[in-house]
Amino acid sequence: MNKRKDIIIIGGGAAGFFAAINIAEQHPKLSVAILERGKEGLQKVKVSGGGRCNVTHAEFIPSELVQNYPRGEKELLGPFHTFMTGDTITWFEERGVELKIEEDGRMFPVSNSSQTIIDCFLEEANKHNVEVLYNYSVKSINAKESDFSIETTQGEIECKKLVVATGSNPKVWKLLQDLGHTIIQPVPSLFTFDIKDKRIKDIPGVVAKDVEIKVVDSDLVSEGPLLITHVGMSAPAVLKLSAFGAVELAKHNYNFKIEINFIRLDFESCLDQLKDFKQEFAKKSIVNLTQFNLPKRLWKQLVLASSIDETERWADINKQQLEALTLQLTKAEFQVTGKSTFKEEFVTAGGVDLKEVNFKTFESRRIPNLYFAGEVINVDAVTGGFNFQNAWTGAYIVSRSITK
Repeated sequence: MNKRKDIIIIGGGAAGFFAAINIAEQHPKLSVAILERGKEGLQKVKVSGGGRCNVTHAEFIPSELVQNYPRGEKELLGPFHTFMTGDTITWFEERGVELKIEEDGRMFPVSNSSQTIIDCFLEEANKHNVEVLYNYSVKSINAKESDFSIETTQGEIECKKLVVATGSNPKVWKLLQDLGHTIIQPVPSLFTFDIKDKRIKDIPGVVAKDVEIKVVDSDLVSEGPLLITHVGMSAPAVLKLSAFGAVELAKHNYNFKIEINFIRLDFESCLDQLKDFKQEFAKKSIVNLTQFNLPKRLWKQLVLASSIDETERWADINKQQLEALTLQLTKAEFQVTGKSTFKEEFVTAGGVDLKEVNFKTFESRRIPNLYFAGEVINVDAVTGGFNFQNAWTGAYIVSRSITK
């Protein structure tokens, strides 16, 4: 191999391939190589979206899209005006990959297989003479006056411009820190809550479609579907809370209380409705007459937690029991005792300090000709295709900056 390239991209993932392909396509005379530390790349693409690859999200307004980024909301607004969801869809369609929108807004290849995206990248890389070098783990990066020298497990390579697209990689963060960059200490961002509680112990798989969750004694709040799992709670309401509260919840060592409003009504409105039910359904069993469109098994557990017996009818319960049930429905407290990784996706908050990145070009403000794409910088998103959209946008702008 020629030990010198015009452009070296460290990281054979989504952002790395996207940047390399666009650079080579826009400027065919440039020699471009991807350094991948493993024996094959694009592994995160392979497992994302349950093996279907959640390419992006059907949100087409930049100011709305940025609200899905706990870190990077302000910085990504400009870049999203340059390369947005619609541009992503067009990019893939022009290369033979059609995407579809699912009911929740997530977008996948019509094939329902992440291999479609992988094949697209490998074919485009080959077509545009992008060299993909596997088993090239980077040991050190030296910034010289006009180029970079990269020491790898396969020898030294030099380049004029360097793109780092390694995602959340502590080893690479350390190398960037050695070059003079500030690294925000990484903490997990997308995770589920571990909860041991009698109310949910025997009802895994139950989904409450629209809840509000608050972290007690904080400003953290989210809403959406909630899934009871074998170890606690998951689904968008929890994942969004974990993303926006990543730094704060890490400080609590993932031991904190949450308050859940299962029916999205305030205490007084709920109590008034329960009083009406007491009159209307006087002779009927409370446990067996599910209300507020809650799942039957969840309703039963909340009723029992209110000191209401399985045999009691609406006419039998007193004021204290009504108030207790109201609390369970609108202000139920649960103790979180830990976290679990969400499926195969491990997303972190942390990385290169956003103040040290020029978001018009995604170039380092500290080291000329050093660029970043994807989660190597301190940007992360909620689940739903948003992390990939950040990767596509950053990688595209990097390619355009380099080839100007």
